[in-house]
Amino acid sequence: MREQLFSTRLTELFGIRHPILMGGLFQLADARFVAAAVNAGCMGFITAATFPDPERFREELRRCSELTGGRPFGVNLAISRQDEGGRRLLDHLRVLLEEGVRFVETSGGSPSEILPALKEGGVRVMHKVPAVRYAVSTARNPMIDAVCVVGAECGGHPGVYMIGSMVQAADAPARIDKPVAIGGGIGTGRQLTATLAMGADAVLMGTRFLVAEEIWAHRNIKERIVAGDGTDSTVVMQIFRRHHRVLDNEAAQEVRKLETAGITDFAAYEPHVTGRRVREAYETGDLSKGMIDYGQGACFADAIEPLEAIVDRIIDDAAAARRRLAALSWA
Repeated sequence: MREQLFSTRLTELFGIRHPILMGGLFQLADARFVAAAVNAGCMGFITAATFPDPERFREELRRCSELTGGRPFGVNLAISRQDEGGRRLLDHLRVLLEEGVRFVETSGGSPSEILPALKEGGVRVMHKVPAVRYAVSTARNPMIDAVCVVGAECGGHPGVYMIGSMVQAADAPARIDKPVAIGGGIGTGRQLTATLAMGADAVLMGTRFLVAEEIWAHRNIKERIVAGDGTDSTVVMQIFRRHHRVLDNEAAQEVRKLETAGITDFAAYEPHVTGRRVREAYETGDLSKGMIDYGQGACFADAIEPLEAIVDRIIDDAAAARRRLAALSWA
């Protein structure tokens, strides 16, 4: 593991060595992956939605704690407007509080209803949003400890405004007085150094770590990501204002056809977008199935290797970027 190169408000908040956060990868961010992130000096978030059964979720939390040697890790809670999602959220909230989880990343809808319980339990909360305008309003809540803003380049859900990370990395820290993380299309140390220089406190990376050996998905998925360059992503579900950047596979192409035809009956889309389909893709390596989250930062995912090796390369690259900046200085 590389020595600490940067100290920021988010390295202090999370008690981590490097200002790198692992995206809460749905279906993939399990105990093994998140523990590898923590053990590499970063912060990861187990996606609670991946484990709908509360006791199975509890087992995953305990396994992660064992793998980190008791070091704290995070959980991602997706705030759903659906009744079933709301009930599941409360179950996950209860379990993570009982298990002593110290960090939570919320995403989706407003977390205001669960914030009192989280803060009473001593949990530090970072809320993730797809645009600076949401980050500004979120940061006004005194129970929010940090915000994360993701740009249009990100895999998963970039929001409807589709503003790039380069813009938001400069805009968000200037308008928010709380720690800020920036995600979307980031996969190198050069970008990490630049993002910190613009005032942010950490970067969030998702697609870059899909090729980590600790990710359980079929090797076909990882090899496809290594072969890709980010131009092979597409944004679907725009007709519902639920923009989703995914691998441009057969399923995504079928969804695009439905959107082009102006079909607004969600039932027509369901066979292609259900979480069960992407789970099958990860298990079997069949790349034609499901909405496989896939961002433009895939161009930086150039090898399948241990997560710590990826982090080391990023930190080495960040150090080289700092040296280059120093060499350019007139002072």
